Amino acid sequence: MTTDEILWALRAECPIPSRLSPHADRVQEWLLGLLPELGLPLDDAALHRLARGAFARYAGRLYPEATEADLRVMTALFTWFFLVDDACDGSDRLIPEQIRALRNGTLALLNDGPRLRQAGLNGPLRRLLVLAWRQPRRRMPSRWRLRFADSVARHLDGTWREAVNKEAGHRPTVDEYVELRRATSAAEVSYSLAEFVSGRPLPDPVYHHPLLRQIGHVGNDLLSWYNDLASLERDRATAGGHNLVLAMQDELAVPSTEAVERAAERWRESMRRFVALRAAVPSFGPALDEAVTDHLDGVAYAVRGTIDWTLESARYPAGAARPASGS
Repeated sequence: MTTDEILWALRAECPIPSRLSPHADRVQEWLLGLLPELGLPLDDAALHRLARGAFARYAGRLYPEATEADLRVMTALFTWFFLVDDACDGSDRLIPEQIRALRNGTLALLNDGPRLRQAGLNGPLRRLLVLAWRQPRRRMPSRWRLRFADSVARHLDGTWREAVNKEAGHRPTVDEYVELRRATSAAEVSYSLAEFVSGRPLPDPVYHHPLLRQIGHVGNDLLSWYNDLASLERDRATAGGHNLVLAMQDELAVPSTEAVERAAERWRESMRRFVALRAAVPSFGPALDEAVTDHLDGVAYAVRGTIDWTLESARYPAGAARPASGS
């Protein structure tokens, strides 16, 4: 099977139902009008790429029950993360020192408010994050804001570690890569945002419950490894071995086709584990069970939403030839 065929096969095997917000396409139009207003240097070609990237549809798949106003918040945040990812991962990527400055500026803004200016976070990127952060900062309790900032810090720390590896020519082992990928994926950030959309943040002891953390890690692996399969050809040239398939190919000394098959089988095993772990979640009591269900749905939608979006977004070869329409 080709990699594209494996991607579609794994989608067919995924037991999580597909969802999409009815507001997604309107919010995508809103986004394309917003970005030039923030001063992003976008010509017609760049705007077309952003339109084909379908970031609002990605947010709409992860948060299908969000109001249109909240989906705008999610889409602005997703766009910020993708623009940062592009800045850190392209041929003209930021060096580790610049990523560290970006990380520090981002956390200063999240922790101290939009008036603070910090080296590493200025211009359009700063304005986009200020806009996106306004409602979560106003509506969510301080404990949630701290937890969200911590998840962003772990993501940007992971991005920095990957950049250091690339600069040093270090290709990670499979175990090293799996742990690092859990940070660079930003999945944990998306889990926190599900609480913003529902308006029911979990108490910290429940959020960090070992079983819920396990489910979050497995969900993170599932969406990350699917993304690795989709971006494999691009990653061969730019990722310095930071891709599950490439790490397995290096460590096991197997051909690329075998590494792809092994990665796909590892994904299947993790999906079976995900289903079993979720079925084992106990009741936390009538006051918390609904919020726990919202959290677990957020993890599940992050997995299925990533799969569906990958196959419609022009950021990936499997989606580049397909229009971003339908569910």
